[in-house]
Amino acid sequence: MKIEHLHGLIAAPFTPMHKDGSLNLAVIPAYYGLLKENGVTGAFITGSTGEGVSLTLNEKKEVAEAWADCVKNDPDFKVMPLVGGTCIADCIQLAQHARKIGLYAVAFTSPFYFKPANVGMLAEACMAVAGAVPDMPFYYYHIPVLNGVDFPMIDLLHALHGKLPNFAGVKYTHEDFMDFQSCLNFADGQYDMLWGRDENMLSALAVGAKGAVGSTFNYAAPLYYRLIDAFNNNELEQARSLQQKSIDMIRLLGKYGGISVGKAYMKLLGLDCGEFRLPVRNMSASDFEKFRDDVDKLHFQTFKSRTPQMTAS
Repeated sequence: MKIEHLHGLIAAPFTPMHKDGSLNLAVIPAYYGLLKENGVTGAFITGSTGEGVSLTLNEKKEVAEAWADCVKNDPDFKVMPLVGGTCIADCIQLAQHARKIGLYAVAFTSPFYFKPANVGMLAEACMAVAGAVPDMPFYYYHIPVLNGVDFPMIDLLHALHGKLPNFAGVKYTHEDFMDFQSCLNFADGQYDMLWGRDENMLSALAVGAKGAVGSTFNYAAPLYYRLIDAFNNNELEQARSLQQKSIDMIRLLGKYGGISVGKAYMKLLGLDCGEFRLPVRNMSASDFEKFRDDVDKLHFQTFKSRTPQMTAS
């Protein structure tokens, strides 16, 4: 199975919610339009940013179906759901559902309650899920800060190489550049290594990353495309300046509560995705006004994602 290496920016979308916490799927077509307007090449749905672990099995399917409806005539826009969780049977069901509705690929992260004891056991879990959809690209999602599973990905590549024809590569959300570069070079660069730390993109480009998945691409895609262009044109001082702008923007997430602050950035674009579900903390109305002031100090208007007319509110 020949698997495409993905290039450019792939957004990790937020899952839109109503005020009561129920899904607001009607927002997704406008969301898709916003990403397309800004040159984003795909969507990694129901992952960390998409609150996948806070959604029911049926809700994950509903979100996937809404995105599938948007891209059914757009094969260039790649959508992959995260199907990982603590129940392998659920993961398999979600992967088969993604195949049925025509999504491009699936991603899986390690079970995080009963964790695999070693890389071999993690590889077995990957093969169980990927084997259920043998004609779909399969990615492993490496995010040890959240799932607590911190095996080197080069060891996982060795464990799966030659055993899993649809193994595409890794969404790499970690800071181990030695491991990441080893994965990039493994088997003559066979596997697609998608970078997952927006605040370290310049460093990843320097070791050879070509594609990235990130939450801040939802609302600041132009910033990152300028960064990529500056790097490719050997304008390193400009690239470093743009990366620092990204860092300053991301620091506001920590200042105002973490991952939920991304939805506040989306609200500033005019796309209201609601709030995060418990146990994630959402900012108060007064904090939102302080946040807005801090965002203005970053000159957000100069690098924020463009909002097409169809998403204006």
